[in-house]
Amino acid sequence: MRITASSEGALLSVRVSPKASRNGIEGVRNNVLQVRVTAPPAEGLANRLLGEFLAKQLGVAKSSVEVVRGFKSREKVILLRGLDPALVEQRLLHLLEQAESDNP
Repeated sequence: MRITASSEGALLSVRVSPKASRNGIEGVRNNVLQVRVTAPPAEGLANRLLGEFLAKQLGVAKSSVEVVRGFKSREKVILLRGLDPALVEQRLLHLLEQAESDNP
C-alpha cells in the first residue's frame, strides 16, 4: 500500500468505487487501497462517506480524515491527521486479513 509520511500525519492512496451495494475495503491493487462506498460521486457525497468509513475502520475521529487530492477523481490521496504511516499500514493489513477470513 502506498502510505507516506507528511508533516500532519499519514497520506494514503485510495481508489474509490462509488454507488456500490455496500461500503467495504476490496483489497489492494497496484499499491493503492481499493474502497467501495454506497454514496454517488455527486456533490462530494462519496468523498464524505469515504472519510467517515475510513475513520470508523481505523478507529479515529472523522475530523482526522481528509481528502487532500483527487476531489473529483476515483484516485484520491487521504490525509490521516496525527497518525503514523506504520500504524495505518498495520491497521489496514489487519482489516484486509479480517475481510479475507470472512470471505474465503
